[in-house]
Amino acid sequence: MSTKTTNEFGGEFGGITLLGKAHSLSALFIVLLRALIGGMILFAGIGKVLEWPFNASGYLANVDPASPVSGLYAWMASMPALMEIVNVVVPVTQVLIGVALIAGAFVRLAALGGAIQMTMFYLGGWAGEFLALLDSTLIYAVVFLTVAAFGAGRILGLDAYIERIEVGGTPLIERFPVARYLLG
Repeated sequence: MSTKTTNEFGGEFGGITLLGKAHSLSALFIVLLRALIGGMILFAGIGKVLEWPFNASGYLANVDPASPVSGLYAWMASMPALMEIVNVVVPVTQVLIGVALIAGAFVRLAALGGAIQMTMFYLGGWAGEFLALLDSTLIYAVVFLTVAAFGAGRILGLDAYIERIEVGGTPLIERFPVARYLLG
């Protein structure tokens, strides 16, 4: 026996109720979006690993002075110990985020990590011009957040299975409700 859902979604934002009905292909497209954005960041991370040693200090030190984070990034670039950490964290997290999104595992956590990285790249590249507001890295950040918002890991992803793992006879998601913010 199968049950059919109505593909409705909605919420309330600023006192306005938003309601919609998804097309039957919406699930397919959110899986494709998850895989594509996951592949994009995976290959960015692999590229950095293959060109080892990766060094972010040149980027950080040369951010446009009009950028709101230019001082912070220049300070970061001047700290050798911090740069050693950044030079490992950036490529490793990009690979992990990409693998997680492609597999559909810990999608919300991975997508949040991707959105944070893209926002940091966006701020580093933004020199304050209005038209530059719609830079591709900002759009990527929104795509990561969209994947998280739709719980894309539950559609042809491992999150659907991880949530049902029993811990002490209770599904993981019920035993540890905070896991809802990491999975999905």
